[in-house]
Amino acid sequence: MEHKIKRLDRKEIFNGKRVHLVIDTLELENKKIVEWELVTHPGAAAIIPVDEDGNIIMVRQYRNAADDYVLEIPAGGLEPNEDPMLCASRELEEETGYKSNNIEFLYKFYSSIGITDEIISIYVAKDLVKTQQNLDEDEFVTVERYKLDDLINMIYSGELSDNKTISALLAYKCRPNK
Repeated sequence: MEHKIKRLDRKEIFNGKRVHLVIDTLELENKKIVEWELVTHPGAAAIIPVDEDGNIIMVRQYRNAADDYVLEIPAGGLEPNEDPMLCASRELEEETGYKSNNIEFLYKFYSSIGITDEIISIYVAKDLVKTQQNLDEDEFVTVERYKLDDLINMIYSGELSDNKTISALLAYKCRPNK
């Protein structure tokens, strides 16, 4: 598909530790000039840890956006030029205290395409080996185990609210070639 929208300018409004806010000046197909705000983000990776009994290892941690503790799959932001699989593997061990040499890519997606360019890559980890949690000083994470079907029910009851976790669990449940 040929791009008919042209970026004329990008002005940085805010340069934060994790995100940046820019205003793009665009020329639309009809030649109209508009300004669109965009949150730029280096990307993230998340992982679905599956134990030997088929349970999903989840983490519960405080999330400022929700002003509450949220149940989710382990995840974290990419370091500059970091391979998403390495990020997912790192976050698996840091947050859950498990590592794996059996990590497979599941899919990737834009987290909120209307406002940010963040792409989250989702992986599945099996053959888990117990190590120990290695949390950052500002992280307080509890580890919990659930059956996949229980988690799917928690999506529809409203108990799970994190989009990456919801889409990852549904994609894992519905994946081809199980």
